[in-house]
Amino acid sequence: MTKGTILIVDDEEKLRQLMSRILELEGYHIIQAQDIKTAILLLQQNQNIDIVLSDVKLPDGNGLEQINNYKKLNSNCEVILLTAYGTINDGVKAMKLGAFDYITKGTHDEQLIVVIEKALSKVIMHRRIFDLENKLEIKYNFENIIGNSKLIIETKNLAIKVAETNSTVLIEGETGTGKELFAQSIHNSSKRKNKSFIAINCSAIPHELLESELFGHKKGAFTGAVNDKKGLFEEAHEGTLFLDEIGDMNHDLQAKLLRIIETQIFTKIGETKPKKADVRIIAATNKNLENECDKGNFRTDLYYRLSAFKIYVPSLRDRIDDIETLTNYFISQYSEKLKKKINGYEPDFLETFKHYLWKGNIRELRNIIERAIILSESDILDISLLPHELKSENNLLNHSNNSLEFIESEHIRKVLKSTNGNKPKTARILNIGLTTLYRKIQEFNL
Repeated sequence: MTKGTILIVDDEEKLRQLMSRILELEGYHIIQAQDIKTAILLLQQNQNIDIVLSDVKLPDGNGLEQINNYKKLNSNCEVILLTAYGTINDGVKAMKLGAFDYITKGTHDEQLIVVIEKALSKVIMHRRIFDLENKLEIKYNFENIIGNSKLIIETKNLAIKVAETNSTVLIEGETGTGKELFAQSIHNSSKRKNKSFIAINCSAIPHELLESELFGHKKGAFTGAVNDKKGLFEEAHEGTLFLDEIGDMNHDLQAKLLRIIETQIFTKIGETKPKKADVRIIAATNKNLENECDKGNFRTDLYYRLSAFKIYVPSLRDRIDDIETLTNYFISQYSEKLKKKINGYEPDFLETFKHYLWKGNIRELRNIIERAIILSESDILDISLLPHELKSENNLLNHSNNSLEFIESEHIRKVLKSTNGNKPKTARILNIGLTTLYRKIQEFNL
């Protein structure tokens, strides 16, 4: 197995052959080019080239001027320049243009090999980072929000539209519905996707520490502040900050958050000099913030600032049509993760899911499927693998009032809630006329 692939670009054939032989003995795969034109053609044909080892003076141009072209053709490769007459000015210029190094011909073989090994280490690191970033983008994009029900499609469409902007977003929904997945997908579809996405759960950190986490502190600002600390607003500069469970933030912090949203300026604890932070805020809550405002638990001015664009993520029991798709997705995911071959499930396995209350929503469904696969001793999942609470009457959807009128009124109520009372949008989702919707609202006293 070769260490990596090196393209040597030099019009001196004997030198080219000599360097090729030395580097092949070190375990590298070598490709040769006698001029820039051939080098560019080879880079176009081979994306696996790790290092371009190029002479500066070539028959059809200057290698120094080709650094940018080489990197455009293969953004992950590193360029090392060789010259017979090296100068400090040319070396500095080469590094500024993006060369990894600039060395003189005739350099000892050991020194050349060390430089190449360092360049290869950088290439490998960048490729790993690139792969990780790609995996994150694949995991957190709108295509991976599973479901085809009208409610989830409408929610995704809203999120896709707001992702293109810098607007503050408030995501509402019950615990386990996927609010953070929506937040990360919005970030990864925005102009800020190459900057940081930082998430913090406001309910998981004591109030007295949350301010320091968000805004940072100066050494000695309070007992235990032994070093300067960057806050998350500083860390997320030009990126996105996701404030989960924002309904649990105390009033003092709410006022400071409102200020930074409006001015993009904050002050560290213990400092007097303000700092600027270009941060997009996406907040999420499982509470009804309007009710919290009425109770005096949440600032009305902050609520209106956050809710400039609201997205409601529907509960799983409101999108029963998606349960089969989600079940198949999680079975595929966890059978691969747990290295177990699962070929399907008994009909009553899925039917139980369709009648369950799902207080924990998608997170609960995912955990139950993982548990079932762990317990399974065959390739077919059955009802015996499900926990007792799934079959308890206390946890079943209310079918006692099974009249068509009840089911219809409940469905309209839930869709109205998901659209924040927007009646034209509700009518479109329900595929009924606006006049019919108004009549139904009056009829069912909604």
